[in-house]
Amino acid sequence: MTEAAHPFILGLTGSIAMGKSTVAAMFAEVGVPLFDADAQVRAMQGPGGALVDEIEAMFPGSTGPEGVNRGVLGAIVFGDRDKLARLEALIHPAVARQREAFLRAHESAPFVLFDIPLLFEKTGTQGIDAVIVVSAPANVQRARALAREGMTPEKLADILALQLPDAAKRARADYVIDTGGTLDKTRQQVETLVEKLRADLNAAR
Repeated sequence: MTEAAHPFILGLTGSIAMGKSTVAAMFAEVGVPLFDADAQVRAMQGPGGALVDEIEAMFPGSTGPEGVNRGVLGAIVFGDRDKLARLEALIHPAVARQREAFLRAHESAPFVLFDIPLLFEKTGTQGIDAVIVVSAPANVQRARALAREGMTPEKLADILALQLPDAAKRARADYVIDTGGTLDKTRQQVETLVEKLRADLNAAR
């Protein structure tokens, strides 16, 4: 790793119900600074959030005392590419500003983790130094997904159709975390990878 103004950036991604959020939390537990883009969006859309007024102006009736009503907003933009593009054009720059602030706050850390659900599908790998893909067998993924409230086989099929297949993600990953086993086995993989990354970065200095 060459000298840079920011830490080594890890991008964490994975398809629906692969356990990405669980793995992200495990990285945070061992001291890796975590930037969760979805959490940032929820905060900016929550009560008093930075984007609430702009979203209301763009989509009247989509907000209330608790901030953005995600169900209402989702119904407005679902299936309408123009409206979705307008919403994304508002959200993505705001998230980018939060990300830059996060990097400045953690500029002395050896590496940081960006939790990016649609890294391959939308965000892209520009600015990411290495990609970690969270993966599990298809039957495990399906069982987890269908156990979620409101999930149906049809909805799951629609979501999967919009996501890069798991095999393709694994093929493009620098590292893969297998969540098909126990939580302890997953945690062990995370700890081993963190140790490897620390050693590799120290050796490259």
